[in-house]
Amino acid sequence: MKWFGNKPRSEDAHIHNSAAVGFDDFEVRLGDLMRGERATLGKSLLDVQRELHIRATYIAAIEAGDLSAFEAASFVAGYVRSYARYLGMDPDWSYAKFCAETGFAISSELQRSAPTLPRGGNPVVASGDFSQGLLSRTKMAAEPDPFWQRLDPVALGSIAVMAFLIIGLGFGGWTVLREVQRVNLAPADQSPTVLSELDPVTSGAAPRMAVTEEPALRVGEARANIASNAQGVVRDYRPEALDTPVVVSRDGPIAAINPRAEDAPTDDTGIRSAIELALADAQTEGLAPEAVRVTRDGPPEVEILAVRPSWVRVRAANGTVLFEKVLDAGERFKVPQSESPATLRAGNSGSVYMLVDGQPFGPTAPGAQVVDQIALSPDAVTERFTMADLSDDQALREFVNVAEVEN
Repeated sequence: MKWFGNKPRSEDAHIHNSAAVGFDDFEVRLGDLMRGERATLGKSLLDVQRELHIRATYIAAIEAGDLSAFEAASFVAGYVRSYARYLGMDPDWSYAKFCAETGFAISSELQRSAPTLPRGGNPVVASGDFSQGLLSRTKMAAEPDPFWQRLDPVALGSIAVMAFLIIGLGFGGWTVLREVQRVNLAPADQSPTVLSELDPVTSGAAPRMAVTEEPALRVGEARANIASNAQGVVRDYRPEALDTPVVVSRDGPIAAINPRAEDAPTDDTGIRSAIELALADAQTEGLAPEAVRVTRDGPPEVEILAVRPSWVRVRAANGTVLFEKVLDAGERFKVPQSESPATLRAGNSGSVYMLVDGQPFGPTAPGAQVVDQIALSPDAVTERFTMADLSDDQALREFVNVAEVEN
C-alpha cells in the first residue's frame, strides 16, 4: 500500500550530535612549526645555511621529515637540535618530536634512556642507502685524481721521442759544422825551391832606383829630391831566401784558429801547460799575426839621429844623393841597405849620432865640425865609433828612449 504525503521517520535513523571542531584540533607537525618560526624571523633557507653552516638541503629535509637526504645518521640529531635552537625552540622537545614523526632512532648509550614514541610499528633506523633522497639530486664536487693518474703514457712517449729528435738534430748539426770548418793540409809532393835569382839591373834598362822588398822610406819632402837627383842605379841588399818556407800546421776547425797566438816552435817540445798558453796569449795580445817567413834575417839597420838641428847628406857608393836635409832635434833617417855602403857628410858633427839596431854610436866628431866620408854600414860604424854614453848628453838619452819605445 502506498502512502501519500510525508514519509514517516524510521526508528533506525541515526542522529549525529557531534560537537563542533576548533582551529587547534588539527594535527600540527614539527616541520610546520619550524617553517612558521623561520617565516616569523624572515629567514630563507639560504640565510639559515649562511648563519648555521648547515646545507639548505638538510634544513629542508628536517622540515619535511625526509631522512634520506642525510649522508650519515649521526648528523641528524645535531642538525635538528641546532636548527631548533636557532629558531628559539626547545632542542630536546624538537628532537623527540622529530623522532616520533619520522620514526628515527639511534642505537647508542646516550639514547637508550630517552623514550621513543613510534607511530605504530617498530622504530625505523636510518639506513645507509640515500640514493633516492634529496642528496642524490644535489651536484657534489668530486675529489680530484692524483697527478700521476692523469698522466697519459702516449703523451709521455711523444714528448720523449720529440726530445731525442731535437737532441739528435742538434748534435748532428754541430758535427757537420765542425767537419765543414775543418782544414786538412796535405804535404806537397815537391818541396818549394828557389826558382831563380833575378838581377835587378838588366841590360838596356834606364838608370833608376831599384824596387826592393823592404818598406818604402818615409823621408817627407826630401823624397821628391831623391828621385830627381838620383843618377845611376843602386844595387840594394836583398836577404837570402830560405830553402823551404817556415809554415805552421793548422789542421782543425777554422773557429779554433787564434790569430793572436804566436807561431809554434819547429821542434816538438810537447804540449805546453795552460799557464804557459795564458802567458803567451797575454804577451802576444795586440800583435798582428806574423806572415809566412821565406827569407833569412838581414844585417842590422843603421839610422842617423840628430839630437840638435844638423845638416846631413847621404850619398850612395856611385855618388847618387840619397838624402839631404837639415834634421831637427830628435829626427831620424833610416839608411837604405845596399851591397856597397852609403857615405855621410854632416855639419854640427857633435849632434849627429848613428843607431845600429837601436844602439847609439858616436857622435861623428866632437864640437860643431863638418865631417865627410863616413861609411854607414853596420860593421864600419861599430868599428870606427864607440857606443855613446847616455849620461854625457841629456838630449841623446831622451831621444834614444823615444826610439826604443817606437821600435
